[in-house]
Formats: sequence, C-alpha cells, structure tokens
Amino acid sequence: MPKMIRILPALALSLVACNFALGPGAASADDTNADARKARILANLQVQFPQLKDMSPVMGEIKSSGIAGLDQGTFIVGGRQTQAFLVTTDNKKFWMVSGEALDVSKSDQEIQAAIAERTKAEAAEATKRAKDLQDSTAGLPFRGKADAKITVVEFSDFQCPYCSRGAQTMEQVMAKYPNDVKFVFKHFPLNFHPWAMPAAIAATCAANQKPEAFWTLHDAYFKNQKDINPANVADKTREYLAGSGVDMAKFVACSEDKDSEEYKKAAQSVNADMSLGGRLGVSGTPGFFVNGHFLNGAVPIEQFDEAIAKAKAN
Repeated sequence: MPKMIRILPALALSLVACNFALGPGAASADDTNADARKARILANLQVQFPQLKDMSPVMGEIKSSGIAGLDQGTFIVGGRQTQAFLVTTDNKKFWMVSGEALDVSKSDQEIQAAIAERTKAEAAEATKRAKDLQDSTAGLPFRGKADAKITVVEFSDFQCPYCSRGAQTMEQVMAKYPNDVKFVFKHFPLNFHPWAMPAAIAATCAANQKPEAFWTLHDAYFKNQKDINPANVADKTREYLAGSGVDMAKFVACSEDKDSEEYKKAAQSVNADMSLGGRLGVSGTPGFFVNGHFLNGAVPIEQFDEAIAKAKAN
C-alpha cells in the first residue's frame, strides 16, 4: 500500500495535538496568493503521492504556527479525514510529523517533468507485470476474444463481498468492450474467508475438465455468496455443476479428497496464484491488472474506462 495512505491516520492524530499546542496564529500569506499557494503545495504532494489525486484533497486555511518561518494548516482527504501539516513560509518544506521533511518547492515545469518521469517508470513496470501475467494465464479459462489487445487479470476471492461487486463491474466491462478485452480470473482466497479456499480449489478442478464449468462456478459463487458456508460449499458446488458435463467422480476426487494427487495439484495452483499476486502488489481483493496497470479494489467502471483507453493508445 502506498506510504501516505498507510501513515495518514497516525499522523493526523499527532498533528492535531501539535496544532492545539501552537495556537491558531495569524495568516502569514496574502489572501490574494493563498489559493495559489495551496494549489502549488497540493500539486507537489501529488507528485510524491499520486493516490492523493483520487482522494479529492481540499486544503483549508494556512496560518502562522507561532514559530518563525513555519506555518500550519489542514487538508481534508476523501471528504472525511483531516490531515494536519506544517509548511515553511517560503513554501519549500512540508511536514506531516513523520520526522522527514517533504520537498514542495517544485515549479509547475518541474512538477510536469516529475509526473512524466513517474508515468514512464509506471509504464515500464506495467509492461513487466503484463509479461508475468501473460505467462501465468496461458491455458486458463477466459472471457472475451483470445486475440484481444487488452487483457484484464483479476485476483479475487469467491467469498469476498467486494469481489462480488467487482464481478458485476467486470460484466459491465465485457459488455462494453466485447472486442477489445480478454478477461482472466486468478485466485486470491483470503485466510479469514473459510470457504474461499475450498471454492478456489473446486473451481480449479472444474477448469481442468471444462473451461465453461469454471465460469459456471465463478458466476454461481458470487451470485449465491450469502447461501454458502464452510459446511455446505461442497454440496453447493456439486449442485451448481449439475448438467455441466463434468465427470463428477473425477471432480470430487480432485476437489474434496485432500490425499489425492489431483487435489494437491489444484491446491498448488491456487497457492501459485496467491504468490504471484503478492509479488505484483496484491494485498487484498479484488485486484485488477489492465495490461499490467494495477487497479486496487472494487473500483467503478470509469477507472476501467480510463485504463482501457490508455492501453488502446499504447
């Protein structure tokens, strides 16, 4: 998870206490320059913490801290979390009481250059991730066109409610881009979801026999999440596969007999998916990669639109 999001809650508490101790003070910048100052500080912060752009930061009034050369203020993140800060009066250094000053002195030209450099680095990393994902998804069930220019790989958990929402969004994506997108599912069952791993293994066993059977389980698990529990997941799975053409004896040996070689191979495949997801930065579910570009969480279709448009342009 990006550094800033990880430290925001603790820093907010520390800095509120600091602000109370320092007192309100008087504004140190002319009102006519205040908005430009705020905008420049936020633009500099977004260079170092790109996720801020999606968190809709709004900066409040910047006032004197009572210490020569140092101002204080707050900005609201995501419409609800208040983040306090200290900034030098010459607008060069910025603190969130982490002990390390952040550079907010870049000009507009320097900001654009930094963004361009970061974009270039992110594109190179996405290309590498796309190659790793392409190798790992060869032969797996997919939806869409086999030769589609854009591949969306999702790391997901059948018991995760956010993943159910993500599955609905992917249905919208596939309906909107039927000729442009190939969709592949990879397993990332979380250890606090007790029937997610058995479902992942069962879906892997189904895929080994018939790709269509995998998607039957994929859709049924997400549609019926509230009806499934650790005690009935095996029975429910067999129920969902009725009429699928799957050899049920082989399927049961693979998905339920933990001593069988088929079960061990299926479990190994799921664990390999999880290991790959972890290496690529997945820590929760769902996680999507659009030609290697990471979309974290059950994001709205608009974020897929943006990622797909960028992939088409490359």
